[in-house]
Amino acid sequence: MLTTKATLTITIFFISILFLLWRPRGLNESIPASVGAALIVLTGAVTLFDLHKILVIVTGASTTIISTIVMSIVLESVGFFRWTALNLVTKAKGSGTLLYWYVILLCFLMTMFFNNDGSILITTPIIIEIVTLLNLKPHQKPPYLFSGAIIATASSAPIGVSNLANLIALKIVNMDLVTYAEIMFVPSMAGLFIISLLLFIYFRKDIPKTISQYPKAHMPLSMQIEAIKLPHPLSQSQDEQNSIEWTMFRIYMAIIIVVRASFFILSNYGIPIELIAIIGAVVMIIIRWCRQSIGVSDIVKKTPWHILVFAFSMYTIIYGLHNVGLTSSIIELIREPVSNDHYKAILIMGLLLTVMSNLFNNLPSVMLGTLTITKMGLDQQTLQVAYLANIIGSDIGSLILPTGTLATLIWMFILKKYRIPVSWKDYLSVTTATIPIGLLVTLLCLYYWTKLLF
Repeated sequence: MLTTKATLTITIFFISILFLLWRPRGLNESIPASVGAALIVLTGAVTLFDLHKILVIVTGASTTIISTIVMSIVLESVGFFRWTALNLVTKAKGSGTLLYWYVILLCFLMTMFFNNDGSILITTPIIIEIVTLLNLKPHQKPPYLFSGAIIATASSAPIGVSNLANLIALKIVNMDLVTYAEIMFVPSMAGLFIISLLLFIYFRKDIPKTISQYPKAHMPLSMQIEAIKLPHPLSQSQDEQNSIEWTMFRIYMAIIIVVRASFFILSNYGIPIELIAIIGAVVMIIIRWCRQSIGVSDIVKKTPWHILVFAFSMYTIIYGLHNVGLTSSIIELIREPVSNDHYKAILIMGLLLTVMSNLFNNLPSVMLGTLTITKMGLDQQTLQVAYLANIIGSDIGSLILPTGTLATLIWMFILKKYRIPVSWKDYLSVTTATIPIGLLVTLLCLYYWTKLLF
């Protein structure tokens, strides 16, 4: 028999999720989440002490994600991503298939270097620019747009710092980034390979065999790397400006690589990864201001600050569900099979998180799943494989429905802004043909890979 508090908490949760998915009149996702969180606190399901615990868990991960998005904005401001789009078209040498695989590689690398939300924000306009530049027919655009978005989002699985949900869950189970990568990288890369292959097979008839070639020499001046405008003195020659631009590219990329490597190296010495990310972002901002006299107005406008509110609010709601006994109910159902067998633990947690993520969004679902396994009294190895199965379900399995991840919601919002129609039917026809198989391959690879490691 549910108590009044439990009934109110569950009701508030479902109403919040309803508005999160519906988003009437383009309602920002942080609004229903924050209203729901406030109501959960008022019911008493979450105390002030709980709020402090949630703040500790969420702040570091959210700060890391925001910092990497800031880095991407700085890099975008010197024209790097536009230059990338133009060079992809040039390097494809008239082959639509080669361009397709270049787009896949671009989306994968952007997520690895930044994060899934940042990658979607960066790569979607790039891909739109590519298909517009090439004047592709309507049926020739989806292979690039859909595949790019799916790979950009799923590519957050191999390393822990590429997804807000991954980082917060890491904090809960107290797993370091190196251990995460050692166990997770190979299985998730196998899954990504299968998903990429399935996407190519699905879209093979729509991918143009040949595309227009746009050698740089014949591009409009405004579309060449030489035309990327930076606020240099007019007295400088074009060659001098180009030299400075390429210098800035190299400096920024060097900083990003150092920051990324430092996540793995310095975190072993107890240095918080959010501190490393903040330092990297601040250094890039300062260098840009000193060398290019560009302030921070574009960063303030383009950074999705609402992610901080959204993350904190959703975890407050989920913590309320945890406090009223939802995790206890789940534990009673799955404790025995999860505790006794790694194979069952991986499949049960991976599939459970897939269902929950698609119904409720992966951000709250992965926290609920992680809180559940930490209360089961599992041994360290079983805890790790169950947790990583959680991540596979929330990072890859969540892609079946467009509401499964924040990154996919951002993607659909961007397409709508560019007046590119994408229906749920279109999306589901792609994901149902690719994601379930990729999910199962990843989970099975995790099982056999951990057997080798353990």
